[in-house]
Amino acid sequence: MNGDNVSARPSRARRPKQPRPEVRAAGGVIWRAITVADEAGATRPSGEIVLVHRPRYDDWSFPKGKLNRGEAYRRAALREVREETGLVCEPGDELPSTVYTDGKGRTKLVRYWMMRVVGVQPWAPNSEVDERRWVPIDEAGGMLTYAHDREMLAELAGTLADRPSGPPGAS
Repeated sequence: MNGDNVSARPSRARRPKQPRPEVRAAGGVIWRAITVADEAGATRPSGEIVLVHRPRYDDWSFPKGKLNRGEAYRRAALREVREETGLVCEPGDELPSTVYTDGKGRTKLVRYWMMRVVGVQPWAPNSEVDERRWVPIDEAGGMLTYAHDREMLAELAGTLADRPSGPPGAS
């Protein structure tokens, strides 16, 4: 051989490797269908989502939290939603992930799923989440503290405009 590296396998373009996030988290966008009326009494289908308030940061966000060691993202999302809201949910479609720099300067990846409530467990305000609230989807953007949450909501609202029965995987 003349030193050229020849392979019998076809070459594959490699994806640029993404750096592993320093913080891995998961959560849910909990949805329920509602009917809203305008001032003239005309009704239309809409929806509400659950937002949580965290007193430590004085912020409003979707319920989410860090993965435990060895925990899968989807399982963590269900656990965090249950812990932060008392709502037992069934996961639907996975939503686009968010990646951002947290308050400690770390890269954080959060994976989200659409969810619908299938049960309720006792819940009381606590030091981690002191309020949970069902919010009409067209008002939620005004409550969300972070741009990455508002961007995800805007994408979801676009999907909802095309599907009055709700987002895929939420019913």
